[in-house]
Amino acid sequence: MKNMKLLEKLCTAHGISGDETQVREIILEEIKDYADNIKIDSLGNIIAFKKGAARPKRKLMLSAHMDEVGFIVTDIMSNGSLKFACVGGINDSAVFAKQVFVGKDRLPGVVSCKPVHLLKADEKGKCPGTDALTIDIGAETREQALKYVSPGDSVVFDSIYENKEGRIISKAIDDRFGCFVLIELLRSELSYDMYFAFCVQEEVGLRGSAAAAYNIAPDSAIVIEATTAADVPGSENEMKVCSLGKGAVVSFMDRATIYDREYYNLAMETAKQNDIPAQTKTMIAGGNDAGAIHKAVGGVRTIAVSVPCRYLHANASMISTGDADAVAELTALLAERICEL
Repeated sequence: MKNMKLLEKLCTAHGISGDETQVREIILEEIKDYADNIKIDSLGNIIAFKKGAARPKRKLMLSAHMDEVGFIVTDIMSNGSLKFACVGGINDSAVFAKQVFVGKDRLPGVVSCKPVHLLKADEKGKCPGTDALTIDIGAETREQALKYVSPGDSVVFDSIYENKEGRIISKAIDDRFGCFVLIELLRSELSYDMYFAFCVQEEVGLRGSAAAAYNIAPDSAIVIEATTAADVPGSENEMKVCSLGKGAVVSFMDRATIYDREYYNLAMETAKQNDIPAQTKTMIAGGNDAGAIHKAVGGVRTIAVSVPCRYLHANASMISTGDADAVAELTALLAERICEL
């Protein structure tokens, strides 16, 4: 991986579903001198086209999503605390006591709940649901809180970014890593013309990619993602899904897509021929923008290449830099081979 500072910049930017402006501005700045055409559609997707050395036999769309999971302020209580709802799929256990930033001014806060010494017997040992939680920003009254926060404000995890000993830890690796791979590929010399879609609102139902696919009308698509690695204590055999350190993940099926069989075989063959470590998911689980793209405009032949990621949809996820390199290399080679088919 080349420009690691760019990956850090992308991961630490704030952009829950429907509020991706900060991420979009970073991407536009990074690609403006390299793309031949850039447009932003009505939903906020970035669609960029870059000419290569030749015109491909099939129009190829490469896709990654800009949004991250997070929260949205729904109400402000009389004591100044904030009620909130999840934006995207977040497990209750990943929420309590986490530090967050609220609104465009990045107001710091802490997700709070009833103290442990006040819990009743039937409440002990249970994870509180988000409906029982509030965000504490230090305000003492509703009126004081309203000076800084409004219902509808975005809330994101406050997270470290670390890159040490071959591991990267950060929030929003899903899917700022995919955006990073697309930016790096777009900035390189291409053998064929390609379309690049940086999509919005994946975490709330694959909404942006559906619009982007209709706008581009591709014949083929490669989705670059982060996918669940459950190679942690307590998970055995196929329950690990995929593992850090074993390379790029090429899926044959998930809960949203049955991937193009020829493209799946092509991806695994390309990885083997070029000594790129690759693995597949051992469970039919999860989903990504491929679920919307493959059904668009009469059908799009689609494949996903993902980086295995521990602790997905939490305040801090983890990936391997070796796996990240494998995804970037395999994506570039696979895109070229699909264009030649």
